This record gives sequence, C-alpha cells and structure tokens, in this order.
Amino acid sequence: MKAKTGFSVTDVCGSHIIVASGKENIDFSNIISLNDSALLLWNSIQGKDFTVEDLAGLLVSNYELDDHAPLPMEQALADAEEVAKQWIKAGIVTE
Repeated sequence: MKAKTGFSVTDVCGSHIIVASGKENIDFSNIISLNDSALLLWNSIQGKDFTVEDLAGLLVSNYELDDHAPLPMEQALADAEEVAKQWIKAGIVTE
C-alpha cells in the first residue's frame, strides 16, 4: 500500500484531520479524523510503500498495555488491519 499524495494533516480544535489539497481529492462528505496512534502511523508511512505488518510493527514499537506489558502482535495486527481498511475505503491510500 501507499499513501496518496495531496493529503495533509491539520489540527482543528485539538483533533487531527486529514485534508485534501487538490480539487480532485475534495470530498466534504468524508472527514477523516485521526487519533494519536493513527496519526503516528500516517506520519510514518508518508512517501513509502507499506504493509499491514509494517503498521503493526510501528504499533508494537510505540505502544504498550496499561500494565506496561508489550502490545501483543495479534492485537497490533488486528488494529493495523482495521486502520488500513478505513484508509482504503476513504481513498487516502492505494492497495
């Protein structure tokens, strides 16, 4: 997968929102908001090819459970798969 060009993240009242920079990308019916972990993933994949496994690796490297245990790879893969599906559906990444 790869992030499409023409999208950037802006801060709107404390929320991270992906905005389009070209007329061909504008779809006001689809506002894309990112939580902190999705923002980390989005910023990390800019200009690179990536896989769900790459996203999961980033999550495992940067997050832990409440008891300070490492984030399990199975959970990271499930979360990364969900994020990738949402990004594909929103049209901000290519498969």
